[in-house]
Amino acid sequence: MNKVQSTVLCITAAAALSLGTFGTAAADEVTLKSASCFPIGSPPSRPYEAVVKTINERGKGKVRVDMVGGAPAIGGIFDITRRAARGTYDIIGCTEAYFGNVITEAPVFRLTEFPYAELRKNGGLQMMADLLAAKKIHYVGRHHDFGAFHLWLSADSPIDKADLTGLNLRVAPVYTAFFRALGATTQTAPLPEIYQLMESKTVQGFGWPASGWVPTWAEVTGYKVNPGFYTAPLHTMLNMRTWKKLSPEVQKLITDVVLEFEARSEPGSPQSVAQLKKENDFRVSKGMKDINLQGAEAEKFARTAKDAAWAEVIERSPKHGPKLKALFTKQ
Repeated sequence: MNKVQSTVLCITAAAALSLGTFGTAAADEVTLKSASCFPIGSPPSRPYEAVVKTINERGKGKVRVDMVGGAPAIGGIFDITRRAARGTYDIIGCTEAYFGNVITEAPVFRLTEFPYAELRKNGGLQMMADLLAAKKIHYVGRHHDFGAFHLWLSADSPIDKADLTGLNLRVAPVYTAFFRALGATTQTAPLPEIYQLMESKTVQGFGWPASGWVPTWAEVTGYKVNPGFYTAPLHTMLNMRTWKKLSPEVQKLITDVVLEFEARSEPGSPQSVAQLKKENDFRVSKGMKDINLQGAEAEKFARTAKDAAWAEVIERSPKHGPKLKALFTKQ
């Protein structure tokens, strides 16, 4: 190899390294490696897939998001955000239920009593973004919210009060403390296993929002328990190093897309209400019924949900928990 060839090779290698964790599909188009915390094509993954599609449409020639897959096929549900922090993925879509191992304050996202637009004004979201930034994650926004969570029970396991004693329930970290506080035993399992667990009667129920439901669950589920509790947000986040390397134009494009999705999916928005009605009508058509706790029992159910969640947050984050509660709730 002569001196000229050697110099060209070194320059080429240096240019490749300068791209950091992402590459380019063309001279000016940045390619971002992406993953979802849910199986690709599943109801909870579709909103993020829509975000990716929109970014790619608007960013043609500037940025392209390459979706490599979703959990658990590409790894554990609790590993996706940690991998993004390390730079394995550039941009991800995930629920905070699956990144409590990155920041202990993650549950706060779902405990808000204010619209996200208000949280952007009062400093609540900025505080959460700062906590994520310390872990090398840039928080863009909530790209979807499935609304309130509910307890779903099998047809032979109805309840008439705020007492879950004797029930074994499939849980995510979202509502584990709450269900246990009402007497339930719990076990964790990824989304694809819920149907089998209910069919085999290994569990008598599970927690899930009223929207983003898997249609086949209607075959093994008899009741939705009211009132609902918390919210079910999904978030778009980037590796911090990747974010800082993006041009201001691409940063703005990604942010604008996510904030548009955030506004549309706010609980109570026309789009959210219409989707909720559509899914509820489907469940009714399958013979499912509502259990509406009344009076003191409904109040106990709702109060236990809030108290158990915030007690857990403050225990795990005594420094930040109280301030976050003041920003995210009406106290």
